[in-house]
Amino acid sequence: MNDQDKEYLRDLIAMFAMNGIIARGGLHPELMPEDCISRRSYELADAMLKARQSEESIGLPAIKRKARAR
Repeated sequence: MNDQDKEYLRDLIAMFAMNGIIARGGLHPELMPEDCISRRSYELADAMLKARQSEESIGLPAIKRKARAR
């Protein structure tokens, strides 16, 4: 995966995280100020990408590795 693909994936994950934050009422200023929503979305995306890279990840790449090993 090249750098452009990684950035696209990061943006895509952040978009889904933002959607979840907003769906749970994150646009209410007392719950999460608007300027924090995008920052938190990217923090969640970065955490997911880090987990995806770990050997203990149970994501799709790990499932594919297990299937090939059988």
